[in-house]
Amino acid sequence: MNKDWIKVLIAAFFEVMWVIGLKHANDFWTWTGTIIAIIISFYVMIMAGKKLPVGTVYAVFVGLGTAGTVFSEILFFGEPFKPEKVLLILVLLAGVVGLKLVTKDKVQEGEEV
Repeated sequence: MNKDWIKVLIAAFFEVMWVIGLKHANDFWTWTGTIIAIIISFYVMIMAGKKLPVGTVYAVFVGLGTAGTVFSEILFFGEPFKPEKVLLILVLLAGVVGLKLVTKDKVQEGEEV
């Protein structure tokens, strides 16, 4: 995995943070943290999209963000565990991994393969 895909993982992590923030923020500091997470998330995703296929970056970003949000809600906020929901999230993650595996990274000029 190269550094650009790591950027997508970081962006997805911050996506989970801001989505949770949108639901649970209730004062100045939690809203500030949510806004900062939105800015970081989209900035890092855009940087990754400059070197990777944008459609795949966005699909991976959203898929990981969705899965992370669902699992965070179950683990930290008392959302009921439903096996069918977890199964569907695993199917989503399988699709995200499949997209990553079939997508060729662009080779930058002057970069070795």
